[in-house]
Amino acid sequence: MSATELRRPTLQRVPTANEKKALWFLAIVAVSGSGVRLWRATLPDAGATDSAALARQIGRVDSVRALPRKRGAMRAPASDDTLRTATEPARQSRESVLVDLDQASVDQIEALPGVGPSLAKRILANRDSNGAFGEFDGLCAVKGIGPALAAKLRPLVTFTGARRPLSAACGAPSKSTPKTRRLRARQPR
Repeated sequence: MSATELRRPTLQRVPTANEKKALWFLAIVAVSGSGVRLWRATLPDAGATDSAALARQIGRVDSVRALPRKRGAMRAPASDDTLRTATEPARQSRESVLVDLDQASVDQIEALPGVGPSLAKRILANRDSNGAFGEFDGLCAVKGIGPALAAKLRPLVTFTGARRPLSAACGAPSKSTPKTRRLRARQPR
């Protein structure tokens, strides 16, 4: 070592103002987190009513998971006989209940036979942009619903909204002039 290296003092790194703020913030977060843990430790445990309500809710979720999925896929059967008997009436009532397409969610619409996720979204988008269907003929305005699907859906759906003014029924040809003819008619020759 040379004499100049021995005389040079070592510099200590001092935190900047922003680094000090960050250290204070981390310290406050750590202390407040510890305080919350201590406060929660002093709270009494959940009562029997809370535990029973939680058990009922878990049972409901498990019963829904045990229902068969759309397109024939089945989940593993429930291990509890009471759960199986509880889902059978639910399955029967689900089939007999009409779906109100003026108020149904995407999941409810998708549960209808022949309606997939994209068609359900189109039905919902049509309802949101044009208002309630009001009657079955209003549903026929949705792209993808033809006479065959309309016949399949007719006994399964209902409508509670106001009627839309329509000119054609399901499967009937449209009475409006095609867009290309209208554009050609306006152009000067």
